[in-house]
Amino acid sequence: MTITEVTAMLGAIAVLMFGMSTMTDGLEKLSSGRLERLLEHLTDNVFKGVLFGAVVTGLIQSSTATTVMCVAFVNAGVMKLEQTVGIIMGANIGTTVTAQLLSLGDISTDNPFLMMLRPAVLGGVLAVFGIIFYLFLNGGGKRYFGQILLGMGLLFIGMSSMETAMAPMQSSPAFQKMFASFSNPVLGVLAGALVTALLHSSAASVGILQALSATGVISFNIAFPLIMGQNIGTCLTSLVSSVGASKNAKRTAALHLTFNITGTLIFLLVLYGGNALFHFSFWEMIMNRSAIANLHLTFNIGCTLLLLPFHKQLVYLVERVVPGSEGEISVLDERFLATPSLALERAENAVMQMGELAQANFRLALELLEHFDAKKLERLNETETTLDRLEGMLDSYLVKLTERRLSQEENGKVSVMLHTLSDFERIGDYAVNVSECAAALHERNLSFSRRAKAELEVLSDAVEEAVDKALICCRTRQRADAIQVEPLEEVVDVLAAELKDWHVERLKNGKCTIELGTQYLELLINLERISDHCSNIALNVMREISPLRGIVWTDSHTYIRQLHHGENPEFDRLFREYREKYCRDLETRRPKTEEPEKA
Repeated sequence: MTITEVTAMLGAIAVLMFGMSTMTDGLEKLSSGRLERLLEHLTDNVFKGVLFGAVVTGLIQSSTATTVMCVAFVNAGVMKLEQTVGIIMGANIGTTVTAQLLSLGDISTDNPFLMMLRPAVLGGVLAVFGIIFYLFLNGGGKRYFGQILLGMGLLFIGMSSMETAMAPMQSSPAFQKMFASFSNPVLGVLAGALVTALLHSSAASVGILQALSATGVISFNIAFPLIMGQNIGTCLTSLVSSVGASKNAKRTAALHLTFNITGTLIFLLVLYGGNALFHFSFWEMIMNRSAIANLHLTFNIGCTLLLLPFHKQLVYLVERVVPGSEGEISVLDERFLATPSLALERAENAVMQMGELAQANFRLALELLEHFDAKKLERLNETETTLDRLEGMLDSYLVKLTERRLSQEENGKVSVMLHTLSDFERIGDYAVNVSECAAALHERNLSFSRRAKAELEVLSDAVEEAVDKALICCRTRQRADAIQVEPLEEVVDVLAAELKDWHVERLKNGKCTIELGTQYLELLINLERISDHCSNIALNVMREISPLRGIVWTDSHTYIRQLHHGENPEFDRLFREYREKYCRDLETRRPKTEEPEKA
């Protein structure tokens, strides 16, 4: 075999692998994580799990991706170990679709339409249409559809090129001797597992085996152990992905390996034992592409039917193999990064968790102002530590996500989340500042006058409403919710400015001490800044759901300037409503007479 032939063969394998990767990537992007979320929600029994595992894997063409997703779901606490059994079995069936497509190369007919289905012809046609969709048609869905067609075209072209490159091997004694050695079941299984582990794809290794069948040296007794090994080799990625994960995530990967090894051992014993007794006529039958594809499909369906009744026993076995109790659940599992839409969904959930923690701490800080409680302060500080840790985890997770191939919309979501988590973290910081003011007042036995308390209560109510509305718009991503925050923030600014003026007058008239005045102004500053960050959160949501009606969106400052200069009637109406509400509250609660603060 010359260097030219070796280079041509390796190049053909590279084209086939790149085609499969491109097609799988396009299928995953076109599904936008919907298929994986289907697995998450529709696996309440093992039979349904087999069905959906097969469908999802058949559509995204990667049993490895499906199994790794199961590991991630279990590690995040979204799924239980028992729910993954059927999915893993179904994934093995779904991955056989590629081999069935490649078997079209066995079509032998003079019919022009059927001739178009041969890989040598179909590959070029699909690649041409794929590149047109991918490069020249607008719209994410069309682009991803083009990517799928292009990948499938390259898959067929690589298959055809590989057959051409391997044709000279047909007469090579060394090549025939090497493949004859794979009739040994141990060597065959090991070779199939090794090649698949290196390629990270059983579909690709089966495709290469199908191309090799054109040489005429692949018989049943050679193909069978190789296919068994290919099913075992595909478990490597899920095993690697479970490193550092929870116990149940490790058990999910072990379940995949256990299922494939058990099925392989049973079929090897039955077929090799049966051949020793009955000398099967098909044992040395030469296999073509269709025969290999059908053998691959039959084996995976047979394993599923055979072991499905014992799914509980499989779970019990892996629990014994991987002993120990369940550890900490990780919501931000890095395995989700392989499917950006799912990673975004998990990150959004974590951002909302940050918002809820910040909201809880703000309310706790207000309670401390009203009535100091050391245990509440301790709880607030513990929550702040969690908030800081979650902010660091999220920031790192989203940065890693930006290194993936994201759509323009996905990149926009990541940018919004990075800003939003920073705002939630700052709200938590200012809540701590408010609690420190409360602690200082308690330690020095200081108390504000009734009028100062009433003023702070009204401003706190307005800020609390701003925090609530910021969380709502962050959760719903609706313009009707987001538009309400900025006018409320403007009312907070107006109130804070007025309260500062009043307090300065109290200081001038000697009705407030410098020490209390400092704490009062510190509280005003922190409350006002919390509302500023609520405004930032709403503006980020507005930017994400643009274009905005009646407003030309360029940047946050331009948008706010347009709002505040009367260019949006909706903003003006909401501002008037909030101002009337809180001015009325201020007038109602604020005592008419002033008494000095107690020091």
